Amino acid sequence: MGSQEKLGKNVKKAREKLGLTQEELAEKVGIHVSYVSRIERGKVNPSYDILENLAKVLKVKSSDFLPF
Repeated sequence: MGSQEKLGKNVKKAREKLGLTQEELAEKVGIHVSYVSRIERGKVNPSYDILENLAKVLKVKSSDFLPF
């Protein structure tokens, strides 16, 4: 599993922990639901700003998403 896939898995885990759907997360972050899906599947490399917004909504540190 590559680093993008690990990052996506961590985003998905945080989203599910809060009980949010991809649609709800997308709305709160201000991105399209298909972009959330692609992040979670490791198909895209989100920008730092998007990661920060995801972390804020998901109530985690952005470093929690990193696969290190």
